[in-house]
Amino acid sequence: MQQECTHKDQIQEVQPSAEGCEDCLKTGDSWLQLRECLTCGHVGCCDSSKNKHATAHFHKSGHPIVQSFQPGEDWRWCYVDEIVFFS
Repeated sequence: MQQECTHKDQIQEVQPSAEGCEDCLKTGDSWLQLRECLTCGHVGCCDSSKNKHATAHFHKSGHPIVQSFQPGEDWRWCYVDEIVFFS
């Protein structure tokens, strides 16, 4: 396992795509916690949510890094390197 994320160069200044999970809001579904893509700003639900839209966005787009979209949390996750790091 990597000791450091090798995709930090793909982090952009982004605006959140929605106030909640963009995909769940479209279908009227619910979520537990939110993640924001740091390449494009897509807000998706976490893997503890039934739809796992943040991970689905990674598989569709290839955008490697999300950050927690929960108030007071500043951690980030790289799907490719499978590592948590802090901003």
